[in-house]
Amino acid sequence: MKYLLVLVLGVVIGAGVVCWWPKKQIVEKPKEYPLLKYTIENLGKREYDSQIILDDEVEEGVYKFHFDSDGKNVTGLAHIPEGCGRCPVIAQFRGYAEVGGYESGYGTRHSAEAFAKAGFISLAPDFLGYGESASPSANIFEARFETYTTALNLLSGIEKWEKTKSIGVWGHSNGGQIALTVLEISQKEYPTVVWASVSAPFPYSILYYTDDGDKLLRRELAKFEEDYDADLFSLTNYLDRITAPVLVQQGSADESVPQKWSDNLYKKIQDSRSNIQYVVYPGADHNLMPSWSEAVKKDIEFFEENL
Repeated sequence: MKYLLVLVLGVVIGAGVVCWWPKKQIVEKPKEYPLLKYTIENLGKREYDSQIILDDEVEEGVYKFHFDSDGKNVTGLAHIPEGCGRCPVIAQFRGYAEVGGYESGYGTRHSAEAFAKAGFISLAPDFLGYGESASPSANIFEARFETYTTALNLLSGIEKWEKTKSIGVWGHSNGGQIALTVLEISQKEYPTVVWASVSAPFPYSILYYTDDGDKLLRRELAKFEEDYDADLFSLTNYLDRITAPVLVQQGSADESVPQKWSDNLYKKIQDSRSNIQYVVYPGADHNLMPSWSEAVKKDIEFFEENL
C-alpha cells in the first residue's frame, strides 16, 4: 500500500511538472507570394537596365547579339542597314515558337529585312529558353512574365545604344501581347505595331489555346488563381496606361487569333485616346497572307511617320 501511494504521488507530481513546463511556441511563417512583383503595376515601379552587344556577323548586315536581363543572358538577331551610323531601331517580338528546331529570327526575319531596306535597325530577342539564351524560370507563369522583363530590359539597352536614333516596337501574336503589356508597364511612347495580337483577358488568353492534353497547365492555373488576382496581370485592365501611337493589323480569316479580339482592342484603346489605327485585311490569315507585303508597307509608313 505504501509503495502504491508513493507511485501515485510520483505520477501526479510528474504530470504537474509536465503541465507547468513551458511549451515551445509554434509560429507559422507567413505565406509568400513571389509572383506579385510581376503585376503590371508593380513591374511599372521597378527599373530596367541592359547593354546591347553585337556578336558575329552571320551574313551581310545580319548579326547575332546578346544582352543581360536580370542576370540572365538573352540572345537575338539584329538586322542593320548598310552605312547606318545612328538609325531608328525597332524591337521585334515574335509569336509562339516550339523550342525544338528554333532558329534566331523565327517570325521576324522577313519583316526585319524589309525594315532594314527602309533604313530601320531591327533587334529581335530569342527570349529565355530559346537560341543561346539562359533558361527561364521553372514556374510556368513566372516564365511567361519574364518575357515582359526581358523586353523591358532590351528596350532599356536600346535607349543607351550608340546606334539608336529613336525606338519603335513591333509584335506578332503573343509578341503583340508582350508589346502591348510593355507599353502599359513603361507608359512610354514607343510607336508600336501589333499583328494579330493575343489581346484577350488573362488567363482566358491561355485557356483559349489549351486542349484535353493540357491538364498540367490547367492545374497550375488553378493553383495560381488560389493565390493571386489574375486581373492584376491582365493587359485588358490597363489599356488606359498606353500613351504610345499604335497600329493594329489583323486578318479576317485568322484561325489563331479571332478578329473580334483586335476589334475589341481597337475600341477600348480608342475610347481613351485617338492615336490608334486599325487595318483589317479581308481573307488574310494569322501571318497576314496573302496581304503580307501590303501590311509590311503599312508598318514602314507608320514608323516613318512616328519615329
